[in-house]
Amino acid sequence: MTTTSRRVRTLVLLVLAIVVVFYYVWHRRAPSPPSQSRTQPGGAITSTVRGEPVTFNRYVNQGFPTHLISLLTQARLVRINRMTDQVEPWLASSWTTSADGLTVALALRSGVTWSDGTPFTADDVVFSFGVAGDGGAGSVMTDLVTVGARPIGVRADGPARVVLTLAQPYAPGVRLLDALPIYPKHALESAWRTGKFAEAWGLKTPPAEIPCLGPFVLGSYTPGQRVVLDRNPRYWRRDTSGVALPYVDRLTLEIVPDRNAEALRLVSGQVDLLQDQIRADDYREVKQAADAGRVRLTNAGPSHDRYMLWFNLGSRDASRRFLLQDDFRQAVSLAVQRQGFADAVYLGAADPSPFPVPPANRDWQPTGVAAPAYDPARASALLDGLGLLDRNNDGLREDANGHPARFSVLVQVGLTEAQKGMEFLRDQLAHVGIGLDVVPMDFGSVMQRWQQGDYDAIYHHLVPTDTDPASNLDWWLSRGSMHMWHPAQKSAATPWEAEIDAIMARQAATLDADERRRQFTEVQKIFLAHNPVIYFVAPHVLVATSTRVAPVTPAVTPPQVLWAADEIRLAP
Repeated sequence: MTTTSRRVRTLVLLVLAIVVVFYYVWHRRAPSPPSQSRTQPGGAITSTVRGEPVTFNRYVNQGFPTHLISLLTQARLVRINRMTDQVEPWLASSWTTSADGLTVALALRSGVTWSDGTPFTADDVVFSFGVAGDGGAGSVMTDLVTVGARPIGVRADGPARVVLTLAQPYAPGVRLLDALPIYPKHALESAWRTGKFAEAWGLKTPPAEIPCLGPFVLGSYTPGQRVVLDRNPRYWRRDTSGVALPYVDRLTLEIVPDRNAEALRLVSGQVDLLQDQIRADDYREVKQAADAGRVRLTNAGPSHDRYMLWFNLGSRDASRRFLLQDDFRQAVSLAVQRQGFADAVYLGAADPSPFPVPPANRDWQPTGVAAPAYDPARASALLDGLGLLDRNNDGLREDANGHPARFSVLVQVGLTEAQKGMEFLRDQLAHVGIGLDVVPMDFGSVMQRWQQGDYDAIYHHLVPTDTDPASNLDWWLSRGSMHMWHPAQKSAATPWEAEIDAIMARQAATLDADERRRQFTEVQKIFLAHNPVIYFVAPHVLVATSTRVAPVTPAVTPPQVLWAADEIRLAP
């Protein structure tokens, strides 16, 4: 070998050595690229749910467990982002609305298939609107697909385009579509046509017979224990890097009715997420777990979700006629010190909230309306005026027939803030001579008693479908299926309900935002004058998650984390 050849070989080896050293130093000192564990699907997470599903068919049941499972396994045409409150394209990739607001054309996302491999088409959308609007089939969604007292017209304009026709302009626009999960025509049409839709997708339905468009599919259900949801391999969403969602392979919903047991499972590492926010009672224990690095604690802000006390205004019980009197319900509201309620039940982590919309929903707060004051003297005077007097000096009022001014309130067992809230109310009402019995029951029994009209009052909370009041007409209108105090009336039972019906119908069809707010203020004035439902406080939303889960930004409405379950991943 020549001297020149040796020099060339030495130079090459030196260059290679420099490259190796540079590579080593760079990869030791330069920031690492995102770990594959951050984006690759894999792993399993566990959440709690505090009630048993009644069915897997969201169209025939409004309960939260059924709603949550639907949210995780099915998909909507559009989604309201719970963080921004803005509408996002979902199964519909885009839409256009006519100038008069009466026609909406939606372009459907291409390449979407059901979990069983069947293509998703416009026929599924037409089918879904048809069965959702069929109250005779057991649907509880008829109000959702009704605008101007007429069903929304829907037709397929080819396999990937749907046209909606409205009887009148609808102010919230396509926001209403967020509440309607799209169902598979090929799997459910036969049940609908044969009058068996209400029984379809019951709890004993084999999971393979429930096609899904959501991030998960039903894996198994063990009554009283858990619902297991497996990753939908045909889910249509991908993240910004092109990785298929959801990130995790399995999501298990552990059925934990007792809130004490629920918090214990979180801090001990048995579950990763809770159904919703933590209670004030659990804050100290959860904070200790957070300080120890086992739990991540986040304050999401004031809640949209509140407990409410509603009365059975359809009752025929002669011994409870006082419940139907406006002055009685007004007395109940005046007898409650709401700040005291917040301090006693939520350890101060709540704000007084008497209006039918929570303080967090700033756009729809009434203007120029005074909040009900704490005034037990006025409450007593109203009760006296109704002829409810303590006739035998036992501390409890009676009517002229000797019926005691006493009523019962149903609360879901295991919800300690609900039971504590009604115990606080019981003590407050005792000061004005009203008796109250707190009756804990499982969720299914509470809902059954409500549907049968077999109750005096119920204290529970509902998940609002939207922040826009016109999106909740099933709650406001007397004919609505979720008109809690007297649902599904053929015609308004009272003049004030008829007045609310008329104003809300106009409000939902008005496109001027300022006029809509003025109209809704009038509705709230009427509501507060008659108190069919009484609100007390809006709790602060504290959300705790296991540190096994990557950091999340929770919403203030339940499910605070699982509303975007396809984006949840394990921490790297």
